[in-house]
Amino acid sequence: MPRGAEAVEAAIRAANERGEAAFIPFIEGADPDPGLTEDLLWTLAEAGAEVIELGFPFSDPLADGPTIQEAAQRALRHRPTIPFFLEMISRMRRAGFEVPVVMMGYLNPFFRLGLRRFAKEARKAGLDGAIIPDLPLEEAGEWLREAKSRKLAAVMLAAPTTPPERLEKIAQASSGFLYYVSITGITGERDRLPDDLALKLDLARELSPVPVAVGFGISKPSQVKNLAPFADAIVVGSAIVKLISRLADDPKRMLREVGDFVRSLKEATVRS
Repeated sequence: MPRGAEAVEAAIRAANERGEAAFIPFIEGADPDPGLTEDLLWTLAEAGAEVIELGFPFSDPLADGPTIQEAAQRALRHRPTIPFFLEMISRMRRAGFEVPVVMMGYLNPFFRLGLRRFAKEARKAGLDGAIIPDLPLEEAGEWLREAKSRKLAAVMLAAPTTPPERLEKIAQASSGFLYYVSITGITGERDRLPDDLALKLDLARELSPVPVAVGFGISKPSQVKNLAPFADAIVVGSAIVKLISRLADDPKRMLREVGDFVRSLKEATVRS
């Protein structure tokens, strides 16, 4: 199996060829504890995830809403490190785990470790790439070079307020996929998504050489179903993280219900 950006894009394109949007669930690493993160990753894979977004907890997650902020605070009590997660991914790859995994984290921990070291060790471990939401295109040169040299996915973000010219530049710089933020503001469940989101996704897909994933605010199978024809992949995070938090004291039930919920979301990605 290929790894890195190639694996991420291939997994999304394969779902599209089956007449589906790819499904990308997000969980916060080490929440509720580091030991359960590995079990959750296996559960997400078995429930049909094409790609998994693994959050690295940070003390000041600017783009995240209360649900993921609280998960990060719970996770930080365990003092997780990037090398810890890379060792976990390496162990899972040796055990036959094949679903592509990208790490979502803020720049400071990656910078402290060293972007070159991170890229080298991520590739060796079998991590497929990273999303660094507080790293704008103008400041991303070093990370983009290191990711390209190791063939890792460097997933960049675009927003509804991004002008078309800039959107195209961000898409051209991205590898694996382009992350299109559905709403302005922070992550979190929403009852309603913008009326013009489908049109904005059409434009993003027209301009982007890599698949376009949409995330932020998506929490229900009905929302996934409505968006599936307009996006190459769909990301759901806060609703899954909230379920994990609610059932943290009952791990067996948590894994079962997370699996069932993710299956319901994945089933909704089929384009009618």
